[in-house]
Order: sequence, then structure tokens, then C-alpha cells
Amino acid sequence: MTSFRLAYVPGATPAKWVRTWAERRPGVPLELVPVAAADATELIRARGADAALLRSPIDRDGLHAIPLYTETTVVVVAKDHLIAAADEVSTADLADEVVLQPLDDTIEWTSLPGRPAVSRPDSTADAVELVAAGVGVLVVPQSLARLHHRRDLTYRTVADAPQSSVALSWLEDETSDLMETFIGIVRGRTVNSTRGRQAAPAAAPAEKKRPERKPAAKSAGKPARRGGGAPKRGKPRRKS
Repeated sequence: MTSFRLAYVPGATPAKWVRTWAERRPGVPLELVPVAAADATELIRARGADAALLRSPIDRDGLHAIPLYTETTVVVVAKDHLIAAADEVSTADLADEVVLQPLDDTIEWTSLPGRPAVSRPDSTADAVELVAAGVGVLVVPQSLARLHHRRDLTYRTVADAPQSSVALSWLEDETSDLMETFIGIVRGRTVNSTRGRQAAPAAAPAEKKRPERKPAAKSAGKPARRGGGAPKRGKPRRKS
């Protein structure tokens, strides 16, 4: 059976698009394929998935990409940490903290705030465990903080931190109707949209027939004089 395979990195949320797909393509199953952030583009190139929801930056070699949304960046801390008392913090507020940077970090830092850890955790999940153990704090996209939620941890917005964006990516030579359908779904096109396909030419409007003129009825008697003036009188006769 034909299907459409959609890969997605941790924290990406394809659920709303999956529901729309089921309505528009009820006969074609949409298979969700979890993939690590570092492996997403290679999975597409190997045709292990038709498309993927992944995080920027993206290696665009041979791939298309549509930016979908940008996430808020947050810092994950223990619930009893001083940062937990604030509604929002800045990178300057992290200056005295050990900021963990896992190997699968998706935030592009020009300069990592705070103090670096002795070593980098292998994954975001490992970094969360270290935060819970009191080793340091972790700056991540908000969806990852929610994904790795723990009762003993919380997170706060980092107002001036770089943000991570999520995009839809697929092979440049992939032009199937199924791919076009999914692109239309994530772009918010309606089911009747003809974008990407040639619309049928509109029918020419029917030519209106002119009403036939009926010949004017002939009037009885002498025809009326032209010019509409008074009739000319002849010369008066002389009396004999």
C-alpha cells in the first residue's frame, strides 16, 4: 500500500498536520518516523522518509526547506534555583552558571553564555539529568524543555538568546502528488487550492443573442409629410 513517511526530530509536533492529512488523503496512511536531529537530513537523502520536520541550521545540499515556525528559547533549572523566581531572564543572568551544551544542541551560539562544563553531554536527555543532579543549567528550545519535563525541574524564557526554527525539508527532485499535498497542508492551503497544478481553463461566457426586430406596421392612409411644416398654399385666383 502506498504511504507517506514523515520524519520528525525531538520536540517537533506534527499532530495537527497528520489530522488534516487523514481528511484529505484517507486512503494513504501517513507514517511518523522519529529521528535524531543530527540524522534527519541524511534520512531524507537515503529516502528513508519522504519529508522531515527538522531544526535549523539545515544542510540544504539537494534539499528544499520551508521555515514553519520559530521557538522561544528557555533555560531549564531546578525548581529551587534562584532563576525560578523570575518570569524571564537574559544571557547576562547566566554569567555565573555552568551552562551545559549537549552534542545535539540545535541553538547557534556566537558565544555560549555562562561558564562551560568540563565535558559536553551526549544528548539533551543526558543534559536534563545533569541539571536535575545540580551540575548546571541547560538552554534549549521550549518544545525540548516540555518534552523532557520533570517534576523537579522548571524553565524560564531567555529573552536575548538565539532562537531555533523548525522547517519542513524534502528532496529537490521529489515532485509527487503526495508531497505536493503535504506541502499544501503545512502552508495552509485549502483543499480546493490549485497552486502547483494547472487549473482547468474557465469556460467562455455564452454569447447573448440580440432580440429580433419586428418590421414596423404600415399605417393606413397617406404617408405623413416629411419636414413636419404647414402645407404650402397655391396662388389665389383673380375674380372675373
